[in-house]
Amino acid sequence: MLNHEQKLDAVFRALSEPNRRAIVLRLARGSASVSELAAPLDMTLAAVVQHIQALEQSGLVRTQKEGRVRTCTLDPHAISLAESWLSQRRQQWESHFDRLGALFAEPAAPRKRTSNKR
Repeated sequence: MLNHEQKLDAVFRALSEPNRRAIVLRLARGSASVSELAAPLDMTLAAVVQHIQALEQSGLVRTQKEGRVRTCTLDPHAISLAESWLSQRRQQWESHFDRLGALFAEPAAPRKRTSNKR
């Protein structure tokens, strides 16, 4: 069983490929067969199957075979895992930007003049 960090790594690794992101976007509208997912993509059916397998291994997609048709479904848990991680990072970044903004908003302290006379 993969731990939390490994699952997160697998999700982001799977989403790093544009064709896989296209498949995920399509599945966000609802379940689809492998053939339906392959139709708009400019690649062989075998290549699409490999991408689907990578998405399945990451936990983003579940597949079910009924007869000769393999249907793919998006797994919302894996998406929420990535969404949660990004949300936490966003809160941290916003906090850092708020502190930086406050620092820039502070009036500058007057500088002491130093004499360079010897």
